Amino acid sequence: MNAGAYGTEIKDVLISSKVLIDGKIKEFDNLSHNFKYRESIFKNLKGIILESSFKLEKGSKKLIEINMNDIMEKRKNSQPLDKPNSGSTFKRGEDFITAKLIDEAGLKGYKIGGAMISNKHSGFIVNEDNATAEDVIKLIKYTKDVIKEKFEKDLKEEIIIIGE
Repeated sequence: MNAGAYGTEIKDVLISSKVLIDGKIKEFDNLSHNFKYRESIFKNLKGIILESSFKLEKGSKKLIEINMNDIMEKRKNSQPLDKPNSGSTFKRGEDFITAKLIDEAGLKGYKIGGAMISNKHSGFIVNEDNATAEDVIKLIKYTKDVIKEKFEKDLKEEIIIIGE
């Protein structure tokens, strides 16, 4: 999916991957992954990633710790890490900030069943009270419908829903 945060994505550090496809192991270099924003060839390719190689930069242990702690502090202050969730629910828009639209629509704290749009960061759906997958899916659909109606913008999920 080309996960990323704070200006870096997997595409920036991945060298290659070995993938099991139809009983054969194939190697994909970085370009063959076809990385885009929260996308790669593996979103639709039926295979199992067995191994990936990454390029890392040497650095001062102290500076790396400071950077890691800074990022964790930013996440604690901006994301609902105190409640179960699947991470950022929606992709950012090309010409809009998704969480800002959800806020402006008055959906922060909105619940369907046990699923709720986080009060801390409206780009996250949290399990507030024994939410089911159906609760989360209904809340995603409701949010998308409201944003489309109020702002004529289409939200796209960042998460991938598997199954029924």
